[in-house]
Amino acid sequence: MNNCAIVLLGASGDLSKRKLLPALYKLIRQNKLHNFIVVGAAFDDTTAQTILEQSKQFIDTIDPVAWKQLSDNTYYHKLNFTNPDDFVALHSFVSKLEKQHNLSGNRIIYLAAASHFFCTITEHLESSALAQKLSEKDRIWHRIVYEKPFGHDLKSAHEINACIAQSFHESQIYRIDHYLTKELVGNIALVRFTNCVFEPLWNNRYIDNVQIILSEKICVEERGAYYDHYGALRDVVQNHMLMLLALVGMESPERLTGEFIRTERAKVLEKVRVVDGVLGQYEGYQQEKNVAPDSTTETFAMLYLMIDNVRWSGVPFYFKTGKCLDKKETTIHIKFKQVDCLLAKNCPSESNYLTIQVTPESAFLLSLNAKKPGLRHEVVPVKMEFCHSCLFEESIPEAYEVLFEEIIRGEQSVSVRFDEIEYAWKIIDSVKAMNLPVHSYQQGSGTGPKEVEKFANKHGMRWRS
Repeated sequence: MNNCAIVLLGASGDLSKRKLLPALYKLIRQNKLHNFIVVGAAFDDTTAQTILEQSKQFIDTIDPVAWKQLSDNTYYHKLNFTNPDDFVALHSFVSKLEKQHNLSGNRIIYLAAASHFFCTITEHLESSALAQKLSEKDRIWHRIVYEKPFGHDLKSAHEINACIAQSFHESQIYRIDHYLTKELVGNIALVRFTNCVFEPLWNNRYIDNVQIILSEKICVEERGAYYDHYGALRDVVQNHMLMLLALVGMESPERLTGEFIRTERAKVLEKVRVVDGVLGQYEGYQQEKNVAPDSTTETFAMLYLMIDNVRWSGVPFYFKTGKCLDKKETTIHIKFKQVDCLLAKNCPSESNYLTIQVTPESAFLLSLNAKKPGLRHEVVPVKMEFCHSCLFEESIPEAYEVLFEEIIRGEQSVSVRFDEIEYAWKIIDSVKAMNLPVHSYQQGSGTGPKEVEKFANKHGMRWRS
């Protein structure tokens, strides 16, 4: 965890101030980051100290010693993303600081920038030698981090991937979906592949359907300009939800690390097929700041997907996501098939469920049927619960803390590989090609558009609450 320069491109932006700098501060406070420099770069006329002061409001408590260490090792350099000479000057600035701090030359280049700058920045990184094409055999490493969204469709994502491949090795590239660094999300594969009680049942013989729900209570707030260009499908489904599906659906990797996990995730995404869907937009969205008054951008999406392989043939995967709903929730419900009833009466109506709750609290819940005390044939559902966030509350790191740790270690399972990205965009493009109508729904709704009920009836399913 020592000896590297962290270059934040877009350092004056929200992501840097809200997430990246607070994460680095916490790593310092936990004594995990020692010999380092942080170099912020952006187009603004500002200073490192100004950016750090603006970031303070996103940190719960400030330890003076840790904060001084961050402050003493943070620098700023003005940079225009489209000017190659600025990158040459930045490289000179970083190299000088590396010598001053006795660093070896290891670098993280973090692109907290819009995806339409990715190709331009990548080319300038290479031509200026700020980031070099290095292999794992080289004495030092340079790792380049691209924050989502990675393009806006399959064509744009493919163009960015092709541009990156010309300049750097895939082993140097980190396409970030911070959901993959959430502690419980990382636990999904471990629960599957280290517990004999689950893995033999993880197939179409025993599983009826899988529901993945990601609902948000907030509306678009200050993100109108961005959100109106992307919508729910591109902003949430393409990355977060499809990555959750891939983790649930993948085959057992050779090892539970980097390239092995990414290969199995990619195999799942390649086989995903869209069957049906419903789109919605909350009332008042068109009056939001920086949203087009005639916008047809969806703020709600519900999909019925299938994975066309031997393990999952015939098992529906249902997605539901939306903004301005009644609660914040990220949950995976795995519904097992009902067993043949051997009771004379009062057969259980509930199937067994495994629920993986990512937010608001991290937990695993297994729903079983059991006899009600005192009654011979009365069966009731009971929940066996492991509250992950309750047991490990003090030690659960934030997503971006994990992200920086894993990048410095060279662990790539937190990164989405080029083929995973393109398979995911292919799925979203196929939804877009369906030209689904966008239905209205009330702000604060618990279900979204009324068409949700029609969808459930049509496919003979019921959303788990």
